[in-house]
Amino acid sequence: MKNTGTLKVTLPTDREVVLTRVFDAPRTLVFEAFTKPELLKRWFGPRGWSLSVCEVDFRVGGGFRFVLRGPDGKEMGMRGVYREITPPERSVHMESFDDYPGESQVTAVFVEQDGKTTMTATVLYESKEVRDAVIKSGMEHGAAETYDRLADLLASAVSSRTREAGEGSLQARRGVGERSV
Repeated sequence: MKNTGTLKVTLPTDREVVLTRVFDAPRTLVFEAFTKPELLKRWFGPRGWSLSVCEVDFRVGGGFRFVLRGPDGKEMGMRGVYREITPPERSVHMESFDDYPGESQVTAVFVEQDGKTTMTATVLYESKEVRDAVIKSGMEHGAAETYDRLADLLASAVSSRTREAGEGSLQARRGVGERSV
């Protein structure tokens, strides 16, 4: 199985992968979920995986470090540096994985229409060979499951926002970090 059916994956050039997913949530919430460590820990990674390390310095020139832990205990680390940030519509960062060669540029664009947000992530690899190796590693299925987990979190947040009218963000609703969405 390569994809859960909710993620569109295209290969527009020899060095790019474009991932497109529609979320049933306003883009401010979607963007927040991509940028706040306390939210990333709740959805980032395929089903059964957890984010055991989640460090984010979300500013241009700042970076991130993630370590995903699989159900078998295997870990996969990644890091990056933010190059461009335009909340809540766009971010560009460089990204590298501990166990894979090279560095890629990820450009994420968030477009809202009628309360739904389309997220388009364009990943530009150093070469066709690196792009193809990433595809063969199961990236499409992992990304699809990861975004499905995000969709579940956002659905919960939107439902809670409807019940708790007037509260503006996932972070605000969580208060000191004790309440979950």
